[in-house]
Amino acid sequence: MRKFLTVVAALVLAVVLVIGIGQWVNRGPDDSAGPGPGPGPTRTTDPEQPATCPDYQLFAAPGTWESTPEDDPIHPSSRPHSLLLNVTRPLQEEFGDGVDGGQLKTWTLPYAAQFRNIQALREMSYDDSRNQGYARLEGEMTAVHESCPATRMILVGFSQGAVLTGDLATAIGNGHSTVPADAVAGVALIADGRREDGKGNLIGSPDVTGIGAEIALSPVGALVAPIVPGASMRGPRPEGFGALQDNTLQFCAPADLVCSAPRDIGNAVQRANDLIDANKVHAEYSSNGTVVEGGTVPEWINNWVRDIIAEGR
Repeated sequence: MRKFLTVVAALVLAVVLVIGIGQWVNRGPDDSAGPGPGPGPTRTTDPEQPATCPDYQLFAAPGTWESTPEDDPIHPSSRPHSLLLNVTRPLQEEFGDGVDGGQLKTWTLPYAAQFRNIQALREMSYDDSRNQGYARLEGEMTAVHESCPATRMILVGFSQGAVLTGDLATAIGNGHSTVPADAVAGVALIADGRREDGKGNLIGSPDVTGIGAEIALSPVGALVAPIVPGASMRGPRPEGFGALQDNTLQFCAPADLVCSAPRDIGNAVQRANDLIDANKVHAEYSSNGTVVEGGTVPEWINNWVRDIIAEGR
């Protein structure tokens, strides 16, 4: 019994530390809904494309406390230290904002990005925040596809944004979304809380041995609930990314507990005392040069986006 309680304590501690990420940073729908509507639509092969439509549109979904519902999606400014600004700003400097057409338009998801917990009970719950972000992202992608059917889409998400983006990529790839899979050129998920081996392609460090926090904590969800009310630990994505499997990239620092939480009892107990310091890495993807070769994760993603555009994928 003592060993079991030690393990539970270590896992719950991981949740508490995820809550604490905000001090380092800037100070989709529930699976129970059942299967989607069936096979998704197919991208028009020879559409009439308005001149104001971009060739590509990048959708960026920021992490917890890195967005607000009223922010400007083209030129976001409410969270100046948001990690994904290191992706969108360099691309805008190179390609322009794309509002009048061109090669690339960048659009940053404005949503609550909150995480109700015992220290911030007035915030929106994680589930509600994630669902709001999912609905807004899918709605915008659907609108873009309807008005600009030849525009190719690229998705990038971080942390909570990576979870909802990964959930949407799962729905799209398995035909459960209004967005067709063949309209999506690529998906990049940074620190995905539902990351699982074999689901998408892990880029960078081979030392990532853990699993997403929502998977690791799902067996003790009832114990987590009082600490983070309204935060469902939903486990893995059973369907995987479907048609988007090969085009979905996962980025995870080995010590980041959000995407690489301990798998077993031994690791949980061993790492329990190191979680606070180790979890700083969750906020350091824009400066950590050890996750991928040749630079940081945002720099790698920017080069990946440039390659997609140059190669016409």
